[in-house]
Amino acid sequence: MAAYAGSWCSYALLRFFYSLFFPGLMICGVLCVCLVIGLWIIRRHLQRKKKSVSASNGKDRMVVSFFHPYCNAGGGGERVLWCALRALQIKYPEAVYVVYTGDTDVSGQQILEGAFRRFNIKLVRPVQFVFLRKRYLVEDSRYPHFTLLGQSLGSILLGWEALTQLVPDVYIDSMGYAFTLPLFKYVGGCRVGTYVHYPTISTDMLSVVKNQNTGFNNAAFISRNTLLSKAKLIYYYLFAFIYGLVGSCSDVVMVNSSWTLNHILSLWKIGHCTNIVYPPCDVQTFLDIPLQENKGTSGHLLISIGQFRPEKNHALQIKAFAKLLNEKATESRPSLKLVLIGGCRNKDDEFRVNQLRRLSENLGVQEAVEFKINISFDELKNYLSEATIGLHTMWNEHFGIGVVECMAAGTIILAHDSGGPKLDIVIPHEGQITGFLAESEEGYAETMAHILSLSAEKRLQIRRNARASVSRFSDQEFEVAFLSSMEMLLT
Repeated sequence: MAAYAGSWCSYALLRFFYSLFFPGLMICGVLCVCLVIGLWIIRRHLQRKKKSVSASNGKDRMVVSFFHPYCNAGGGGERVLWCALRALQIKYPEAVYVVYTGDTDVSGQQILEGAFRRFNIKLVRPVQFVFLRKRYLVEDSRYPHFTLLGQSLGSILLGWEALTQLVPDVYIDSMGYAFTLPLFKYVGGCRVGTYVHYPTISTDMLSVVKNQNTGFNNAAFISRNTLLSKAKLIYYYLFAFIYGLVGSCSDVVMVNSSWTLNHILSLWKIGHCTNIVYPPCDVQTFLDIPLQENKGTSGHLLISIGQFRPEKNHALQIKAFAKLLNEKATESRPSLKLVLIGGCRNKDDEFRVNQLRRLSENLGVQEAVEFKINISFDELKNYLSEATIGLHTMWNEHFGIGVVECMAAGTIILAHDSGGPKLDIVIPHEGQITGFLAESEEGYAETMAHILSLSAEKRLQIRRNARASVSRFSDQEFEVAFLSSMEMLLT
């Protein structure tokens, strides 16, 4: 009797859970089927659109697209874009090349002219531009909180706008919007690849939050609160997991440095199709600048090259420079001047420049600090030819094209002791020193003072060593490695 009662209770319990959950499971199942059917219909529509685009551009012509919403920004990532396009046009002249951009305030011709003016790069033939109206969806200023998630979800919507305007055969994300990869692969039916300049999230970012350190991506009010830090750490771990899933959709992955490689391998786990492709640096053009043995005898020029983004930490350069001036105030020395050279993408960058101007005024060094915004390539060369020291202060810089440009031009580099500069660039050449690394405000000031104290002959030897070490970052080396990685997507 007891056994019967137990069986009846078990049966009743099963019926209860069945009546409770079965309708929900049925609804979920129906929704999943509807989603699959909807995606199939969308994909069929996009495939027809792809065929019409291919036909309008010539029979069986492959359409290769680059997703680069800020292609007119003038930074190192843009140099990669234009060098990649030039290499592909030479190797695969029959293909149609498209750039998805959000630079709606300029024409395609103006963008190409800007690339030539800033990078001295001229494409073999024209490219098509697809202008996107919703770039504001990936602006960091739009998401004061949960910025990574907001920008990533925004990139999906921006990618959808791009996909509905033109469906390519091959899709390359060249700006780090990994969340667009599954969209183009599974909905657009494209072969997808990506060139990763900087992982959207890294294990270093996780450690900053875990250790409750304050940084540009970890506000002080969070780092000082244990509960908020734990909540943000959970958010970061969940985001890193999703980032790994979307990144693993790539058919080809190119990373720009050993530092980036380590993080992408850890997060995406697709080492079989991941390669280091060092970004192209116009090494030869800078090597053509003659070395001046008496450089800096009448005064010393210190320069910084980099877009005015928060992670570049230009404030550290100004603070360290001010400390250097204060410590040298009582000494007899040549005059010192700091010139910050960089690109401004938008009003947020312009606001940062104004903040930096105010910082130099507050520190009393405004007369010795100058800002050069969106200057031409020839102007950049002139500054590099005159500078004694090149400053770089970004923590965990993914690579550092500006660092290579300084070394090739014969400017002694002082970079942050982390990331690409530490692992790939400012390393000994045949056992000889090629530059210097520092971390803190005091470290930068002390190292600048050390460089300035060296004899002209000693500085000249360091500059020669640096020049001899940078050939591995040339345009030619990039083209070989890039085309080798892209071969499986284009054949």
